[in-house]
Amino acid sequence: MDFTVIAHAVEVDHGVKRLSMRFIKRYAAPDRARLSADLCQQISQALDGLGLMTLPRRLPTSETAYVFVVKKDSPLGEAIAIAGTVAMMEKMGTSVLPTLFERFPGAERYLT
Repeated sequence: MDFTVIAHAVEVDHGVKRLSMRFIKRYAAPDRARLSADLCQQISQALDGLGLMTLPRRLPTSETAYVFVVKKDSPLGEAIAIAGTVAMMEKMGTSVLPTLFERFPGAERYLT
C-alpha cells in the first residue's frame, strides 16, 4: 500500500481532504475487486502510520462512499481525536458531557 499521494494531497489542502473509497482503494489494493472490512482496517493502520486519520473512523466498504482524511497533528485532527475519546468514554458509561449523543446524534456514527 502506497499512500504517499494521499498524504501529499492532505498536506496541500491544509490538513484535510475529502476522498472517495474508490480513490483510496486504487492505492491500497488496485487488483482487488471489492473492499472488505479487513482491508479497510489495514488501510486505516497504514494511514495512521503516515500521521493521518479518517472520518468516519471506521472506513466504509462501499466504493461510492466518501471519507475525510485528516492530518493528526493539525488543529482539526486534534479536535477529532478529543471528540473520539469523549465519544468512547460516553459509550463506556463514563459521561464527560451529559446528553452528548442526544445533542449531536451523528457523533456516535462518525467518531466510534
